[in-house]
Amino acid sequence: MSGDNPGGWGGRHAADESERKFSTGQDTASERGYPQDQSSSPQTVDVSRETADEASPQADGSVSRETRPAWNVRTAADFADQHDAYHDAGTPLAQAAQHSVLARSGGLRRQGAPRPDATRVLVVANQKGGVGKTTSTVNVAAGLSQLGQRVLVIDLDPQGNASTALGVDHHRGVPSTYDMLVEGQPLAEVMTECADLPGLWVVPATIDLAGAEIELVSVVAREQRLARAINAHPLVGTAEEAGDDRFDYVLVDCPPSLGLLTLNALVAGREMFIPIQAEYYALEGLGQLLETVEMVRQHLNPRLIVSTILLTMYDARTRLAAGVADEVRGHFGDQVLKTAVPRSVRVSEAPSYGQTVMTYDPASAGALSYLEAAREIASKGAPTS
Repeated sequence: MSGDNPGGWGGRHAADESERKFSTGQDTASERGYPQDQSSSPQTVDVSRETADEASPQADGSVSRETRPAWNVRTAADFADQHDAYHDAGTPLAQAAQHSVLARSGGLRRQGAPRPDATRVLVVANQKGGVGKTTSTVNVAAGLSQLGQRVLVIDLDPQGNASTALGVDHHRGVPSTYDMLVEGQPLAEVMTECADLPGLWVVPATIDLAGAEIELVSVVAREQRLARAINAHPLVGTAEEAGDDRFDYVLVDCPPSLGLLTLNALVAGREMFIPIQAEYYALEGLGQLLETVEMVRQHLNPRLIVSTILLTMYDARTRLAAGVADEVRGHFGDQVLKTAVPRSVRVSEAPSYGQTVMTYDPASAGALSYLEAAREIASKGAPTS
């Protein structure tokens, strides 16, 4: 091998020595040489991430004057310290983080809501099963309680699911809605306070209620039994009549039918609260429900109106849900709450622990949605017509 080619490479001879060097182009030592001379390499320039006017290092060791704006990094503790005074108008992620921190720290509860001038009686009804009637009843009631309202939930469904979610006993022998409707027992003697939510009271439903419709057939004014029981309670009425200890809201959870129990609720209520699943099956029975409401208005309760409609199990990823929402809002307008409750595993898990999602996981998407729905109901106020 030739001495001019010590590496043993064949082929042409390099005409220029620079062709045998692999340079970085930064006046550094050739990568072919070992060891490299570190002193000739570009030095590291420390640049602060906290200031807006300091610069960033470039590849040649110089400093760029084209700087990015500084980002003020906020921790979870910073969000919690802000409490109610903090309002983030930034990204949805920032708003979600804010709600999550405030929910876990109790900050959302402290904001409160104005109390109505008189007790509002809302009938939660929809003869279509599986639309989130009971779930909406207990979670909106819990949300109102967390907003500083005094709430009474009357379970009119013989299955007693609302009683389960609110953690109250509803086995046979417990004073219940059956005793109030059939036996004529006063409302004050059959209600019990929810242990997890102070200010929330429950009238449980037992399996005895399943036969109440048959037993009430021969009773005079059978469709007014619930209305009389509610109106006779000393804490139901205006602020002048019942004082500061009055109930602000009475929510009646109806069975998935248009029988005598639901009729009692429609006669007793002033407002209709209709949960609608974001699917077209849920819309099919809505017309029949509205016809029943109109019949009740004409013959039994002219003050009854549909004041609140809540979209439940809403999946924003599908066009179907968006189409149902548009159709409902186009027909009912402001009666539809701006808040829609998404599908949430936490909402379904909570009753198995004898809780609402508001106490089971207060920072979940379902809990935050129901809390916002409760706040919207309270802020809209009672209908004037």
